[in-house]
Amino acid sequence: MSAINLNQNNFHHEVMNSDKPVLLDFWAPWCGPCRRVVPIVEEIARERSDIKVGKINIEDEQALAREFRVMSIPTLLVVKNGQVVNRSVGVKSKSAILNML
Repeated sequence: MSAINLNQNNFHHEVMNSDKPVLLDFWAPWCGPCRRVVPIVEEIARERSDIKVGKINIEDEQALAREFRVMSIPTLLVVKNGQVVNRSVGVKSKSAILNML
């Protein structure tokens, strides 16, 4: 499965009501480090059926970025049962991202 593009309309259903842990990638098209994280996040989405992976473009979804206090990008969050349980800022290796889960 590929990463889900999240927005205000589908966020609650896809993330807050998810029965699986959710890895969130807050990014922007102009962000160089974000472009380095995207292939890793997409690879994790394809390989791990036990989690959901969502991408949030902070340019389009500023309210979600504010809600989760995203100050720098890329920011990765892990949400379980509607609660943020892990947070990371900056480029991370695949193994470091998997360790967050």
